[in-house]
Amino acid sequence: MSSYSPPVALALVGLLAMLPSALPAPPAIPARPATGRIEGEVVISSALASRRPRFRIYADPGPGSRPPASETDEIRNVILYLQNAPGTPAAPSAHAAMTQDDERFAPHVLPVLRGTTVDFPNADDVFHNVFSLSSARTFDLGRYPKGSAKSVTFDRSGVVQVFCHIHSDMSAVILVLDNPYFAQPARTGHYAIEDVPPGEYTVVGWHERIKPVMRTVRVVAGETARLDFNIPLPSGGENFSR
Repeated sequence: MSSYSPPVALALVGLLAMLPSALPAPPAIPARPATGRIEGEVVISSALASRRPRFRIYADPGPGSRPPASETDEIRNVILYLQNAPGTPAAPSAHAAMTQDDERFAPHVLPVLRGTTVDFPNADDVFHNVFSLSSARTFDLGRYPKGSAKSVTFDRSGVVQVFCHIHSDMSAVILVLDNPYFAQPARTGHYAIEDVPPGEYTVVGWHERIKPVMRTVRVVAGETARLDFNIPLPSGGENFSR
């Protein structure tokens, strides 16, 4: 049998000899931290009377007061959030919106992570002027018409009361939070806070018309902690948020 090796075969042998004996392992993908969740039901414990009427002193024509909100609507104004959880500011691209529609702010209550930019689009046929004198964020966006929008970035946590200079019955609340572990209940009352690191926490049930309701909970990785809230709203129109 001939021992002659074609030139191509010799070249392949040489290339194989130059290769390392073992290829480096691909970098390990860090495992996602194990987390738990918190869920439960929110109920409003008292029948609501109408909010205290707020009449316009100067404004374009329109209603001077709004009909009372139902309990189902008020549930959407509840925020559940973790008070003592770690968190970082929102990414610069994080945006939320509070629309001026039918001479109301929608939503009436908006929770955002600190660092979020909130857009205020005007969907009405009249001018609006969005402003706040709150210590967490003071601003005045001036008058602007339908189809336009202005924005504000919220860099400090706290309660921001929002109003319109032109329509004095328009009001809303932006709740700026230090961590992303918060939720608004559905109209059914059910809520869930996802991807919570394991640990002991204080969960706050917040509504603009009451002092915060606080409960403690322990979160275990891979498990769901059950925590229900009873929000005892007063029958009048007083607000307690500051």
